[in-house]
Order: sequence, then C-alpha cells, then structure tokens
Amino acid sequence: MEREKVLEILKEAGVLLEGHFLLTSGKHSNRYLQCAKIFKNTKYSEILCKDLAEQFKDKNVDVVIGPAMGAVIMSYEVSRHLGVPNFFTERENGEMALRRGFEVKKGDRILVVEDVITTGGSVKEVIKLVTEMGGEVVGVGSIVDRSNGKADFGVPFSSVIKIDVEAYEPDNCPLCKEGKTPAYKPGSRNISK
Repeated sequence: MEREKVLEILKEAGVLLEGHFLLTSGKHSNRYLQCAKIFKNTKYSEILCKDLAEQFKDKNVDVVIGPAMGAVIMSYEVSRHLGVPNFFTERENGEMALRRGFEVKKGDRILVVEDVITTGGSVKEVIKLVTEMGGEVVGVGSIVDRSNGKADFGVPFSSVIKIDVEAYEPDNCPLCKEGKTPAYKPGSRNISK
C-alpha cells in the first residue's frame, strides 16, 4: 500500500498524534503513535491487517500469535486474511506465556505480529517462547515499524509502514525548551525511569 494512503488512514483513525509526549522510555517526542485506535474501527484494521497478511501469504503460516494486549485483535485479523488459527500470549509472573489452552505444536510455522515495533522486546519474548515449544517463527509483522531500522528478530520482518519518531532526553528536549506545553503520557505502559 502506498505510504501516503497509510499515513492518511493513521491520521483519520487518530493514531498519529503530534504534540509533546512522554514516551515509555522516559524520553520526549513530538510525535506519538496510539496504534490501539486502529482496532477501534474495523474499516481501518481490515485494510491494514490485510496488507500485512499479503506480505506473508507465501510463508505457509500455520498460526498467527501476538502479545496481549496490543496484538490480540491484530492477530485475529491477520489470521483471518491468511485463513489460519490465531492466539495470543500474555504475561504470567512477569514472563510471556501461552494460557487458555493455547499451544504451539512442534513444527508449527508461526507468524508473530505486533501493532507497533519500537525496541521489539515483547516480540523477542514471544519468539523465545514459540521456539522453546518447538515452533518455527517464519516472520514478524507489524502495522508500524518505528524502530528506525534497529529491529532484528533473526527472521523476516515486515511492516505496513515505517515511521521514524525522534526522541529526546528530557534534559535536551527542544519542546521543553520552548516551554509551551508540558510532556503528556498517552500510552498504557509505565515509564521505565
């Protein structure tokens, strides 16, 4: 899909925000991606997840898995377009786990999905879990890759769009120096600092 069309969808869905944001890392940024809003409207999720599924249609995927919470709906929607089952991992005692009767069978070809990739930490945990259970991760897919080219999972990685988001240390933030608005934390995760 053309980059301009994807950006149009992200703006229309209220995903791409501009302002002064406090990121989970503790850094500040002038842009923020609230990817959960993609899944608020099936019109957007169907278009974007279909595009992602198309990128993996020749990988003979058996199961699509995404980490909860961000990729629960996404794993369903991508799997629907691939015509395969899906499920999600969730944290149990601080570790990614498969619960609710979900299981990876030895040799299953797994596509791991996540709505937005920044550092890829959760995806790496899912890959480790799947591998330990005997599954083969055939790829990683995301709607947005905002890793600035740094995400490496050891398997093919594709996204619907790449968006570079500048991040500043709080002591060196040009937005703070302007003094117009304080940094705002719109996300769902706690700040690490």
